[in-house]
Amino acid sequence: MSILNQYQNFYFIGIGGIGMSALARYFHANGKNVLGYDKTPTKLTAQIGFEGIDITFDDVIDEKIVALDKESTLVIYTPAIKKLSILDYLTSEGFVILKRAKVLGLITENTDCIAVAGTHGKTTTSTLIAHLCKEANLPSSAFLGGISENFKSNFDYNGNQFSVVEADEYDRSFLNLSPDWAVVTSIDADHLDIYGDRVQIEDGFRQFAALVPNDNQLFVRKGIAIGRAHKTYAVNEEADYYSDNLRMDHDKIYFDFHTPTQEVDDFVWEIPGIHNVENATVALAILSNLGVDFETLKKAIASFKGIKRRYTKHIFDNGKIYIDDYAHHPTELNAVIGSIKTFYPTKKLLVVFQPHLFSRTRDFAEDFARSLENGDDLLLLDIYPARELQENFEGVTSAWLAEKIETENKEVCTLQEAFDKIKERDFDILLTVGAGNIDTLYDPIMEWLPTLELKINNEN
Repeated sequence: MSILNQYQNFYFIGIGGIGMSALARYFHANGKNVLGYDKTPTKLTAQIGFEGIDITFDDVIDEKIVALDKESTLVIYTPAIKKLSILDYLTSEGFVILKRAKVLGLITENTDCIAVAGTHGKTTTSTLIAHLCKEANLPSSAFLGGISENFKSNFDYNGNQFSVVEADEYDRSFLNLSPDWAVVTSIDADHLDIYGDRVQIEDGFRQFAALVPNDNQLFVRKGIAIGRAHKTYAVNEEADYYSDNLRMDHDKIYFDFHTPTQEVDDFVWEIPGIHNVENATVALAILSNLGVDFETLKKAIASFKGIKRRYTKHIFDNGKIYIDDYAHHPTELNAVIGSIKTFYPTKKLLVVFQPHLFSRTRDFAEDFARSLENGDDLLLLDIYPARELQENFEGVTSAWLAEKIETENKEVCTLQEAFDKIKERDFDILLTVGAGNIDTLYDPIMEWLPTLELKINNEN
């Protein structure tokens, strides 16, 4: 395989991250001894702990760390971790320490790697490709940036011939990969704290695309200039691979799929939004090129349940609708709010949004304001800082953002206040959206909403 074979122990610093936990699950599935540290217990750390991975939440040098042999132990860390006693100790003791992206890159060197990149759409697309691979019995491992509703995990193991990976542009991590097949879904400006400007992020995606050895195995959303020959895909417009004739029936989308040589009618797809039909289109393009027959692909597409926090929708007997989504960029907000307004144009929409990162809020403030004006009522939570310090972004607050939003029904509040504020509002549809810890509202909302009295209203 690779130099990874020489290690029996894998210690993860930041093991609770979505990308780190997928790697931890991979090595655990391959019979390795996996353990690690994270700052905060979460549902995800509880789950991987239940699977047999040893996790500590104390930054102390305990007996398990002292017992590790540096010759047989690889330490893996995420750049999100800054100062840590455990990391200092393992560094001083001479352990080999690698970034998560480097380790994932080493895995892809020895597999037929299908890598999905893009500032939007990569989680849904990579998860769908992984689902199709599994349904087609292709021996594959999947490293995902979200929790698949089908797998109930961000990792799936069905062999090592193929690897399906979400190619993360943050910190230029995707340049560590060795993609044999690749998708570029979008190259909108984002992570400007890393790239500086739109030109640099576009150049990063071109560098990623250049890693693919074969023009016929690079699939790019039509209209994106990627700097080399490739196959295009689209919806409702001709491309090398495209879908059209979209129609709705009872919350399901039906569409026809076109390759350069044939048309296959009547795919059934339950994930809302035209942008998600685009994701399905490129997944079908890749799997058909891998030789999977369309009868298998039709069944697999129809059975795809999506990803947690990617337009997770619940309809209650009292008429209320609750949607939870991970969107944290204006383009993503436009997509999810636009989908809701398309399906339910007369229903009153309450948007509860938690901005993610001071830098992103600052860089896209005007675009966020225009996106958030599309709801009927808005609760704007405090900015989730993640890796950033507020003192480095003076004046960038949710109150500052709210001033730019030209809508009458808006209020700024803390996460702790949000649930009580929601209960005071009149709405038909509730959307909680953001990439921080707004997900902690999900369980209380799910317990409360079904208890409301039946509301008589007109369905669309």
